[in-house]
Amino acid sequence: MEPGSQQEKGRVRQKRRTRALLLRAAVELIRRGEVPTVAGVAEEADVSRRTVYRYIPTQEQLLAEASLESLRPEVEAIIESARREQDAAEALRRVVGGIQRLAVKHEALLRSILRLSLDRKLGEGTPVRGRRRLDWIQSALETVKPRLSRRAYERLVSALTLTLGVEALVILHDIRGLDAKQSVEICQWAAGALLEAALREGRGSRKR
Repeated sequence: MEPGSQQEKGRVRQKRRTRALLLRAAVELIRRGEVPTVAGVAEEADVSRRTVYRYIPTQEQLLAEASLESLRPEVEAIIESARREQDAAEALRRVVGGIQRLAVKHEALLRSILRLSLDRKLGEGTPVRGRRRLDWIQSALETVKPRLSRRAYERLVSALTLTLGVEALVILHDIRGLDAKQSVEICQWAAGALLEAALREGRGSRKR
């Protein structure tokens, strides 16, 4: 192997280690009940603020990545449980219920991420939120996808994003005045109704 290639691989590994160090520091702050900031992560990781900015340039990105990293084991357990379920409606109910209960548990932090996201101007920068919820939905719909047209499937996935995440909780709590348990149940009900409607439309299309 060329010396230059070895040096490049070494730099890549070092960058990964530094990024992992920063995320671990941010997760530790979350576990202590603190909202991670660039200054807080720099102090916890014993690095300069400049280093933190180099790897994670905005507080929004820092909060999003750190919060998701801290929740990863719980989210993976929810998704794995849903994948073992053969019935799509039950799999979706488990995903929506599990994820929304996690969102309730960490609502203050997730609201902070949402607020920072909304503070950015439309089109400014690259979105750092939301991609994972698409993966969660698609994992619950694995047995349903072959029964729907591509258009119907994509429309269902898009509609189901409205039932996941802190945004749904904000609407149900702040506007409708529902408590946490009621909010989660409504999200599950809405997801089930959307799935049922998509399947019903699919059956109707095949009959014509």
